[in-house]
Parts: sequence; C-alpha cells; structure tokens
Amino acid sequence: MPERTVVVASSTGLHARPAKIFVQAAARQGVPVRIRVGEGKPVPANSMLAVLALGAKHGTEVTLEAEGPGAGEALDSLAELLARDLDAEEAPHG
Repeated sequence: MPERTVVVASSTGLHARPAKIFVQAAARQGVPVRIRVGEGKPVPANSMLAVLALGAKHGTEVTLEAEGPGAGEALDSLAELLARDLDAEEAPHG
C-alpha cells in the first residue's frame, strides 16, 4: 500500500481551517485515503471529526496511505498540501 509521511506545516496544526482544507481535498480524491499519527490507528482522511481527533499539531509527522488506481498521485497531492502552512495562505473569496 502506498504511503507518504509528511510533517504538518500549518502553524495551528491540523485544526480548524487547515483541517477543513485537507479534509475537502481528501474527499475529492478518487481513492479512499487514510491518515495516522505515528503508529496510531489510521482514520479516514475525508472525515473532519476523525482528522481533528488526531490532534496533529505543527511539526507532527503524519502518514497518509491509500490503495487503488491513482493512489500515488492522491498521496502526493495531499502530502504537498500538508507540507504548506495553510494558515498563512489567504482564504478564498466568494
């Protein structure tokens, strides 16, 4: 199963706005993606409650995993997202 390990770059960690952005991006992937902290239990990356419950703070190393066609591309995309400080990016207007 493909995996990507990434350090959460957002200053507030995976909480509030960054978690919402991540969960929405995970939901748009064509494959189910799971996320875990350390050796913890993987949770669905498209579940806001599950992602918030991880308690991933700035600097926490998380592992993403997915299976199926396009899994590698989905993981690359989500890992790139987590590696950015989503708090520092301007909120979309509209």
